[in-house]
Amino acid sequence: MKILITGGTGFVGTELTSRFVRDGHEVTIMTRSLKGPKGSSPEISYLEGDPTKKGPWQEAIKNHDAIINLAGASIFSKWTDEHKKAIRESRVSTTQNIVEGIPSDSSPKITLFSASAVGYYGFCGDEELVEDSPPGNDFLARIAKEWEGEALKARNKGAEVVIARFGIVMGEKGGALSQMIPLFKKYIGGPIGSGKQWVSWIHITDLAEVFAFLIKHPGISGPVNVCSPNPVRNRDLAKAIAKALHRPSFIPAPGFMVKWVLGEFGSVILEGQRVIPRRLLENGFVFQYADINKALQSIVGQ
Repeated sequence: MKILITGGTGFVGTELTSRFVRDGHEVTIMTRSLKGPKGSSPEISYLEGDPTKKGPWQEAIKNHDAIINLAGASIFSKWTDEHKKAIRESRVSTTQNIVEGIPSDSSPKITLFSASAVGYYGFCGDEELVEDSPPGNDFLARIAKEWEGEALKARNKGAEVVIARFGIVMGEKGGALSQMIPLFKKYIGGPIGSGKQWVSWIHITDLAEVFAFLIKHPGISGPVNVCSPNPVRNRDLAKAIAKALHRPSFIPAPGFMVKWVLGEFGSVILEGQRVIPRRLLENGFVFQYADINKALQSIVGQ
């Protein structure tokens, strides 16, 4: 299978590329610049282009069996008006351009895997959320709903569409842990706010296996929650990180300070959501790292 990945040079894209190559797929990584070393694997090629803008790169879509759209400005920073605009435009414009490039009624069908986020569901306290739960109404939920809506328009061209709603991705080389681990190593890590909020998460290895599984099961389409079946409360995540690093986890970050530093994004950290990957479980997917302690030991255990 020929797979095109936008955002393929990032934390998640790099892991997916390695996984796909092991299965014998050919991977095209879209990048804004072809300058610099790109590796020598014959299964990996590069396509120059800016996915937020229309261009010749759109013509390459028809030469692929699957498109995986991971592009988008990071949400992990203070949400100024300017950054909120970048968060929206980087996701919505990219998705619109990809859908525009998908040929109508292509044979065989192209599958679009469009990354989204469990933030789609908004803040629902202790309620367990599954794929058919309704969207929330905060900024991130509204963006996710709009973003997903643009991806689903590819169905009008005969494409299959999978909406992959990511939990927080746990891995050694990036993601949320790269910001949390240094605090614990300095003995200043701990729960955030009340610590009662739910964290929906997934080990980077399981995330890659989910995509490998979905490619092998083309009958699965629509929204898929890409997260562990065992979400944890923030205080338990802090304990698990501390245990893996042999550090304490008794210094909490007060909620008011989180909001002061991160603004509106602070609410995402302080509220969270309890998301269950029902469709993956119903279709027989087995998680290697369903337990947060096992997951963190594999990433940062000493």
